Order: sequence, then structure tokens, then C-alpha cells
Amino acid sequence: MAELVWEGKYDKDGKRVGPTRVALPFQTVETVNESAQDRLRTLDLFARGKPSEWRNRLIWGDKKFVLPSLLPEFAGKVDLIYIDPPFNVGADFSFTAEVPDCDEPLPKQPSIIEQKAYRDTWGRGVDSYVEWLSNALGILSDLLSPTGSLYLHIDWHIGHYAKLLLDEALGAETLQNEIVWKRTSARADSSTFNHIHDSLFYYARAGHAFNDTFTQHDPEYVRDKYRFDDGDGRKYRLDNMTSPNPRPNMMYEWRGHASPALGWRYSKETMAKLHAEGRIWYPDSKDKRPQLKRYLDESPGQPVTSVWTDISPVNSQASERLGYDTQKPEALLERIIKASSNPGDLVLDCFCGSGTTAAVSEKLGRRWIACDLGRFAIHTTRKRLLSIPGVKPSVVQNLGKYERQAWMSAEFAEPAERAAKENAYRHFILRLFHADPLDGWSWLHGVRGKKFVHVGAVDAPVTIADVHAIAREVWKAAGKVGVSVEAAVEILGWDFAFELNELAAQVAAEARVQVRFRRIPREVMEKDAVDLGPKDFFELRALSTKVKKQKRQVTVELTDFVLPAEDLPDEVRKAVKHWSQWIDYWAVDWNFRNDTFHNEWQTYRTGAKPDLDLAATKEYDQPGSYTVMIKVIDILGNDTTKTVEVEVK
Repeated sequence: MAELVWEGKYDKDGKRVGPTRVALPFQTVETVNESAQDRLRTLDLFARGKPSEWRNRLIWGDKKFVLPSLLPEFAGKVDLIYIDPPFNVGADFSFTAEVPDCDEPLPKQPSIIEQKAYRDTWGRGVDSYVEWLSNALGILSDLLSPTGSLYLHIDWHIGHYAKLLLDEALGAETLQNEIVWKRTSARADSSTFNHIHDSLFYYARAGHAFNDTFTQHDPEYVRDKYRFDDGDGRKYRLDNMTSPNPRPNMMYEWRGHASPALGWRYSKETMAKLHAEGRIWYPDSKDKRPQLKRYLDESPGQPVTSVWTDISPVNSQASERLGYDTQKPEALLERIIKASSNPGDLVLDCFCGSGTTAAVSEKLGRRWIACDLGRFAIHTTRKRLLSIPGVKPSVVQNLGKYERQAWMSAEFAEPAERAAKENAYRHFILRLFHADPLDGWSWLHGVRGKKFVHVGAVDAPVTIADVHAIAREVWKAAGKVGVSVEAAVEILGWDFAFELNELAAQVAAEARVQVRFRRIPREVMEKDAVDLGPKDFFELRALSTKVKKQKRQVTVELTDFVLPAEDLPDEVRKAVKHWSQWIDYWAVDWNFRNDTFHNEWQTYRTGAKPDLDLAATKEYDQPGSYTVMIKVIDILGNDTTKTVEVEVK
């Protein structure tokens, strides 16, 4: 078999260099569209030691970690894989966020992690692309079931390389088709033939599902072939009733018409039935033979070929358009999923983008797993799923602290001592934050400008107890660090305890210390992070709410939402007239139990419904004390949570 070789495929000893296969446990951070009844049923199954009901999965994370982490549970169990990886060297991950009721668009540049993904893919040209795609296909092959199918969506730039990689990963004998999809109309091009198609390489293992698919007959074909009717408007065409092969047992006279030389296609009993149903056309002359009437309204259509010209791309006016330049039409995925899977089968898309595969799989009754690198892609997919009537509950997952722990162990393997390792980690984060390290203190780790900096641990949230300790140490260190500093501290963390923003304001006022909280971006874990440019350590958003109670009815109302000024261009901030314009989606867990956020109510903006409800109401069945959690996702895709305690009598 022909082999594609690239720089880095083999090490110096001639051994194949494979992908990372560290399996990390997933963390469920949210359940989507789960009712209180769904939640109770899940708890009951768990209490009785029975497996919980299947939940479709939306996973945020890098494929190099996510795909290996799926193997322990799903190796050999995925029935259909559709992947639409980036295949245009000029593509990037930027997009424009729409600010409701505002003429100023909000440009969203690629995050560092997205820039890193692009650089990993195309940084060394074709060599890095084929290495990246080969690693992904190797793990996808292990996930694919013994009777599974895989479609790779690609274009002319890289398709010839991709086919060899697929042959190597899945076996050349499993190739079923190269499907040509005409994705756009012809346009003027003075230098070459128009590039108007993509390719889909379709591979499938023995025993794979394949359901016949049809398109509507061409109108010209209908006019030419379906020329007859019985006066009732039902169009039909005539079909030969002669057997294609010699059949001595079908040699008989039928209603005065002699047997064809090879015999009739049907038995006498079948012919009698067709005659009674009026489905046989009889010629005027006995020298001619009867023919079968095939009605147009009974024809499933024209069998689909390997050239698809009948599915249009998602144009700027399409109702399903979500603002992704590479968004694929639902009709394309519907054809693939219907043809190569059955209801209940498991479908995987690890480049889910705007969520087309997940949405179509949901509508067609398939189970699905959808993954993406971009936070905004995950949010877009969640909203899209919620717009489907009767959508089943699903979960949003990531690798959370486990991924950070694995990163820390690998990145700071030396020195071996834990204290020295943690110190090396803090110095690394400080460097990315453009702060100078400050050694010798327990809670203060650096200085930026005139402010102290605290770096939170990789596997624990910043708590109110931490803030108390930080504030106490600020005053001890203020006169001893050798630089001019203020009573102020930037607190960097991966996660933060609930209500920290509000509680910290009280602590800061009592200690006379100014505190600001910033999230450490996941992008810092990428290799060569220092060389990739500035990092966005976004400040925590501030959310205000009001609660009203009437007997067992509780209403939660949003009253304010503040984005830090530095996150937004001046022209956009000045154009916004009301704080709610920053919010794209918010949801409520009416009985939060300090575990996963369970989305039991939500509202979000769509093209058809651009306005948000700013209040949500719940009627509790039982009296008691409840913790209500509110989750807000802003127009940049960042989430903010808040909890409130309610007493219902």
C-alpha cells in the first residue's frame, strides 16, 4: 500500500510517532434542558445501583485530550463519525459578535488556544497538517465500531493527502466513495477553473449500516417518462413485464397475449392481482405486449449518486444561519446520518462548530457526542439544541482540573519537589500576566505595576478564606517588597467560589484592600504559550439579581450585569444603552446542590427572538430551603454564576 510520509512521522530509531493517549476523567459542568423529574429519576437510578439514562454530550476541549479520554468508555462503540476539520490554510477563528439593538458589531479575535490550534495545524505547512490529521484519525479509528462508518469533509487543497491518511488509519479496502458536493455556483475566475465543490471521503467497515436515499426526480425526466395517466391526474410510466432471464415456468399466455421468449416477469397469480388493481396497460394489438404501470407518486425518487448538486450551502439569508463561515447545511448532515446510521446509533463530531451534526442527530433520534475547541462554539451549539422542540436532556463537559493537573505534571516535571514545582508554575503564570515574581510570601506571588498578584492553584478554586489571608498579607508586605505598591491585589484563578465577587467586596472594605479577580485562561496550558502573545485574563463579571416570593412561588429577576471596561472597545461600550444587551443567554437551577449546574429554565436570544426575558418564576411543590443558581453567558461566550438562598413555606 502507498504510504504518506512527512517530517516527524518517525523518530530517529524509525519508530512511528503516535498521538497523545492520556485518558482523563470528564467533568460534567452543566445539564441542559433537564427537568426536575429528569433529575429525580437520575438520582433514583443512582441510588438503586442502576445505570443512568443516556445523556448526549457536548464537550469543550482540545481534541488531543478529549479523543483519548473518550476511549475508555467508547472504544469500538461509535456507529458514525462525521468530521469537518479546518482545511483552508487561510482560515482563522475570528468572528463578529452581534450586540442586540446596537449598530456597532463586536469583533471577537481568535483566542490564544484557537491561534495555537491553527499554528499546530498549519505552522509547518503540509507536514504539520498531515501529522495533526493523522493523529486524530488514529484515535477516531479506535472509537469507530466494527460496523461503523466515517465521513471526512475536505476540499481540493488537502484532499489527496487526507485520502492516504484515511487508507492508513482505516484500511484502503474500507473506502466506499468519494462524494462530490457542489457547494456553490460558478463564478468568474480568470486564472483557472472555478473551485465549486468539496469532497467527502466515505469509509465504512464490514456490515455497516446503509439506508437507500433518494432525491426528487428531475422535472425534465418526469415530463419525458411519466407521460400517461388514467384520466384521474395520476402520472405513470410504462415498464417492461418480460423476464430478464429465461424462466420456463413463466411461459404462459396472458389474456390473449403470447408469452415472451424468456417468459413473463411475474407469476399468473401476481399478474391477476395487478390486473385487478388496474396496474397493467394493454396495447390495442395482440402482437404487442402488456406493460406495467409505475406511478410517479409511488416512486421514492432518483437514487442518490456520488455527485451531490441538490444541497445548497447556508447562505446569508438562510433561517438556520448562525454566523459561522464554515457552517454546513442541515440537509447535508441529514443525508449522511440517514444513510449511514439508524435511530439510537451513536454519532460523533469532534469539530462541531455551530452544532449542525448534533442538531440533526437530535432531530433524527440518534445519540450524539459533539466536541469543539472554542467556548463560543459550545455556547452556539447549546442554544441551537434548545431551539429544537422536545430536545432531550444533554450534558456539557470538560476535562477541568484533571487536564490542568496533567499539564502541570508534564510542564513542570523538573524540579521533582512539590513546593518547587508549584513555585515554577506560579512564575510561569506571572510571566504570561506580565508581572514580576515576588518570593518569600505565602499568598502574594508577584507584582504588576503597583499591585500585588496572587496566583491560584491548578486544582482548587479561590475561596473567601483565601481572600482574607491575601488581604492580611498585603499590609505585611507593603513596606518590605522594595518597590512602590498600593493596597491592591490582582487575584488570578482557574475557578472561584460562588459569590466571591460580592463577599470579597466586604472583605476588601474591612481590610482597606482593593481586590480584582481574573480568570487564568485555559490557553496558558498550550505548548509555547509564552511565544504566542498576550493572554486575556478576563476580570470576573458582576451580576445583580432580585428575588420575590409569594407563598411557594419564587421569581428571580436580573437587575444588572457589568462587563469590565477593558474587555470592550470604547465605541461598542458607548453605543450600548442597557446592561441587558451584554447578555446572550441565562438559565436557572432551582435546587442547586453544590454539584453540577442543572439547567431547568433558560432564555436566550435568536434571530427570531432577539429579546430576553429578564425574570423567571418557579412554583415549588414542597416547603423548605433552596439554593437557586443563576448562570449568565455574555455575548463573548463567558459565563457568570450567582447563587441566592430562598425559604419556601
